[in-house]
Amino acid sequence: MTVLGRMREDVRAARLRDPAARSSAEIVLAYSGVHAVWGYRWAHWLWTHRLYLAARIHSQWVRFLTGVEIHPGATIGRRLFIDHGMGVVIGETAIVGDDVLIYHGVTLGGRSTVPGKRHPTIGDDVVIGAGATVLGDITVGDRSVVGAQAVVVDDAPADSIVTGIPAIARPRHTVTGIVSEPTYIDPAIYI
Repeated sequence: MTVLGRMREDVRAARLRDPAARSSAEIVLAYSGVHAVWGYRWAHWLWTHRLYLAARIHSQWVRFLTGVEIHPGATIGRRLFIDHGMGVVIGETAIVGDDVLIYHGVTLGGRSTVPGKRHPTIGDDVVIGAGATVLGDITVGDRSVVGAQAVVVDDAPADSIVTGIPAIARPRHTVTGIVSEPTYIDPAIYI
């Protein structure tokens, strides 16, 4: 996919997930979460081409402009939407799947200073609520919802609701009564 095609895909994802989005022009010009993802892609390209210092300088510039810090070594899937953005941190060895929605203040961080995989793996179609902290080399399974302010330090299977401090994963059907098709889930309704 071309760079322009990927940017169009990001704008469509933002329009799908943000009911306040009035136009594509508004998203392109005023959505810091979208700008952060675009900035990350360039920094990641530099990182994968062993231009580490240039990648880090660029990522810090994007952080200054957007309030979102995505390490250029992180692996980010397609159509990530960061709503509001401010305070989001995604660590170097984090892996984020496709169609993920992240709200403001989320940290995908590490718990170890030992080199290697130290950050979480987030599956496809996951929603992470405002202020949630997901720490360590753990996995949050596909189609899961992490509630606002949750502190996740253990694996969560696919199709789960993850809430609390420390967070506990429960099957989605025990919370809502049914397992629905997730394209957008408001994590606030599960708290």
